Amino acid sequence: MTRFARFPVWAFAFSVYFGVSTCYFSIPLRIYPGKFNVSRERGGLTPLRLGAVKSDGDGLSLASDPAGTVSFLDMVDNLQGDSGRGYYIEMSLGTPGQKLNILVDTGSSNFAVAAAPHPFITHYFNTELSSTYQSVGRSVAVRYTQGNWEGELGVDQVSIPKGPNGTIRINIAAILSSDGFFLPGINWQGILGLAYPLLARPDSTVEPFFNSVVKQLGIANMFSLQMCGAGLSTSSTADPPAGSLIMGGAELTLYRGPVWYTPIVEEWYYQVEVLKLEVGDQNLNLDCREYNADKAIVDSGTTLLRLPVSVFSAVVEAIARSSLIQEFSSGFWDGTKLACWMKGENPWKFFPKLSIYLRATNTSQSFRITILPQLYIQPITDVDGTLDCFRFGISSSANGLVIGATVMEGFYVVFDRAQKRLGFALSSCAVLDGLALSEIAGPFSAADVAADCSGRLLKEPLLWAISYALMAVCAVVLIVLLLVLLLPCRCRDRSGEITDESSLVRHRIK
Repeated sequence: MTRFARFPVWAFAFSVYFGVSTCYFSIPLRIYPGKFNVSRERGGLTPLRLGAVKSDGDGLSLASDPAGTVSFLDMVDNLQGDSGRGYYIEMSLGTPGQKLNILVDTGSSNFAVAAAPHPFITHYFNTELSSTYQSVGRSVAVRYTQGNWEGELGVDQVSIPKGPNGTIRINIAAILSSDGFFLPGINWQGILGLAYPLLARPDSTVEPFFNSVVKQLGIANMFSLQMCGAGLSTSSTADPPAGSLIMGGAELTLYRGPVWYTPIVEEWYYQVEVLKLEVGDQNLNLDCREYNADKAIVDSGTTLLRLPVSVFSAVVEAIARSSLIQEFSSGFWDGTKLACWMKGENPWKFFPKLSIYLRATNTSQSFRITILPQLYIQPITDVDGTLDCFRFGISSSANGLVIGATVMEGFYVVFDRAQKRLGFALSSCAVLDGLALSEIAGPFSAADVAADCSGRLLKEPLLWAISYALMAVCAVVLIVLLLVLLLPCRCRDRSGEITDESSLVRHRIK
């Protein structure tokens, strides 16, 4: 999962560049598991009274009864953290309730919590102390790009103090051992996967958390996220209220202007279709299929904006060309160095805006979401009170394009599962010193791009099934050949092990 950075003053090697009335310092980055980073059976219940829900005319659920099950105002500011340490929500597990902080992750589907002591967490879910916990006798393991955990599946009651009213019975993965999953400096003890059943481990029969909430509480099949850590330095030790997870709809006070919708291409990750990217006013002019190579997803559990290698290279080249800083260190782009300016300087004025065009629900059109450099040139720490240091909030990816917290912090994102679409609106908290950090515009014609940029690649579980089938066929052919060529002989059974990397996208280097 995550790799963290610390920056001892004695280790800083300074290169000084002059240009555009400021000094630029290049600082090598030391990597360690530190505090600045975060890379992720049902039971019958007594029916609860539901709050009245109305529509905004565009299929968006809005609460009208603050006393009912759906009370969106009660959910405002229920998240803490930031993009580096992760955004987490307080939940109560078991009977009597044990309170834990749970990382909100739209890029996975398991609800998993620490169920054993770990040196990097302060407390865990003790299943033996819960009278309602039941083990289902199945093991589960998830391996991320960085980090992994193993445990057992169980079922227990869960409630959210600042969530929908009521207690639900949820599938829980009790984490018994892990490597690189829990890290120093984090303040969460589990992960809340909000994606679709297709990503659930060990298989899609494990009903994800939000599916259970919708079934048992009868809320609308949608949720929305506001993440408010933009512009905050991770050198701060406190985790202030930093966002909202609204289950059942959207809260009007959390966004400005209209909600622009893009179709969900496939229901596994929240996969969308990216049509083009612009750096400033410059179109990268890449084939739209390059933006969607493998997949393009929206994932709150990923810190950075992650781009396929060819797209990342084009973006860096365009930013470097349009930036006012001469001879910018290559280490800044690849994440091995920080850029530091004298305190009081404004580095963001040297960098262009970055825009992503998404296909609209009217597929012949698109709309554009734009982030200012304040969102992708991110404050990390200060040095001796004289320098402010920043990191590049974009990285290359071998697993597709990931719209992570770098972009999501600029928008209020509506996950409208009922109508198979994602909505983007301007976030009310994406403002720094009175300046809005994000923009939305449209509609634009999509006639200049392919009718299908996503490629509609086969989903992973289907690929696994095909792989197993091909392996079986190959094994049969091999056995027949051995029998024909080597008889009489004693043939030994050979079995191979397939390592499931689970392909859950994680690359969080704050």
